[in-house]
Amino acid sequence: MNAAPQQTPSFAVKGQYIKDLSFENPHAPQSLMAGGKPAIEVSVDLKAQKLQDDIYEMTVHISVRAAAEGNTLFLVDLAYAGIFEVVNIPADRIEPLILIDCPFVLFPFVRRVIADVTRDGGFPPLMLDPIDFHALYLQNREKAAGGAS
Repeated sequence: MNAAPQQTPSFAVKGQYIKDLSFENPHAPQSLMAGGKPAIEVSVDLKAQKLQDDIYEMTVHISVRAAAEGNTLFLVDLAYAGIFEVVNIPADRIEPLILIDCPFVLFPFVRRVIADVTRDGGFPPLMLDPIDFHALYLQNREKAAGGAS
């Protein structure tokens, strides 16, 4: 008696890369001499698309603005993406996997790129705080459900 082969779920990173990166230091060199702690605004957006069967691209888009005394010190705009293979995952688990787990995997690399570019721009490296992608996912679902009614 031959049993059907067990189909094991798998999740793998097939590649990751910077899709777009912009750093602006609009008031240099004066901005490099500014004292005090700047106000930092961070916005996060996630975009996912299916590329092929079982292959998805997840892009984490982060924009950062640092300002002091009403002047912009620097702007960072980063779109960092990964290609993920998702095999034998139940259909109802794919969306949360792509929108929670994939950005979680990419985040340390996003954080490093932003720290490096701010340091290379003449500022102390900006070390982003961890992002709760599960809470962000739930918030975005609530917004979508509210807009659909």
